[in-house]
Amino acid sequence: MMTVDLEARIAALPCWRGTVTLEPLPGGLSNTTFVVDDGRERFVARCGGDIPAHHVFRDREQAASVAAHAAGLSPEVVYAEPGIMVIRHIAGRTLAETDLRANIARIVPLLATCHHELARHLVGPANTFRVFHVIRDYARLLQAARGGNNGELSHYVTLADALEAQQMPLPLVFGHHDLLPGNFLDDGKRLWLIDWEYGGFGTPMFDLANLAANGTFSGADERLLLETYFAQPVSDELQRTFDAMKVASALREAMWAMVSEMHPTVPGADYVAHATDYLSRTEGALSLYTERHGGPLASATSA
Repeated sequence: MMTVDLEARIAALPCWRGTVTLEPLPGGLSNTTFVVDDGRERFVARCGGDIPAHHVFRDREQAASVAAHAAGLSPEVVYAEPGIMVIRHIAGRTLAETDLRANIARIVPLLATCHHELARHLVGPANTFRVFHVIRDYARLLQAARGGNNGELSHYVTLADALEAQQMPLPLVFGHHDLLPGNFLDDGKRLWLIDWEYGGFGTPMFDLANLAANGTFSGADERLLLETYFAQPVSDELQRTFDAMKVASALREAMWAMVSEMHPTVPGADYVAHATDYLSRTEGALSLYTERHGGPLASATSA
């Protein structure tokens, strides 16, 4: 849909109480977003359809967003129809990578609430999220698009299999699964967690590793994160699981960008640069894993 048509559609929504003005909100990689002022209040309109290639279904994002508000994590959803969700605007700033590292003590309670309370408010079908399945599915999509035997993609699948084998059993929780800095808002008093398109049931370790991978955490940052979340010293098994999941998180983000380049959803988004960045993070996380743990993963994943 052309931007002018989308803006006209937003302006005609029945939830407004006056004539609206729209301001594009930059930064989205899979949604077109506007700040909307109806003369009485400001809102955010998130616009985008289902993206099956990314396992994104907007009815489930809406359900997760409503539950997140009920759990005290996110602003209220005030209106939704296919392709558009209107949310109350929060006056604040999105975090940067350095903010993730500096706010571990503030972020962990958000994750704990997400993991232990959000599902109690969830209505209807819910997604599941298993990063190793996502990596394998992305590899299949990319293989079909590129054709032939692609050694790089085969390597990613082998790596995912090896990383999955390093995971310790953990409870099933409802996770966010997209803890990029821009999905945290600071209003000066508290943090908010927004954008639930990948919300679903999975392992809590992914959110923890995803946060660390997206924030380029140091070893000390990671230990603080794990000790704060689990309220106990970090065992060797926990550290190995976390380190392996951090590799998987970075690899999934890189492959997300590769698939997004094939199925662009936001004009102007630089998916190539995003993939390059996260492939570099994958290599760094893998090097750290093999340095700390060695063993089967090191030999099984050599390209």
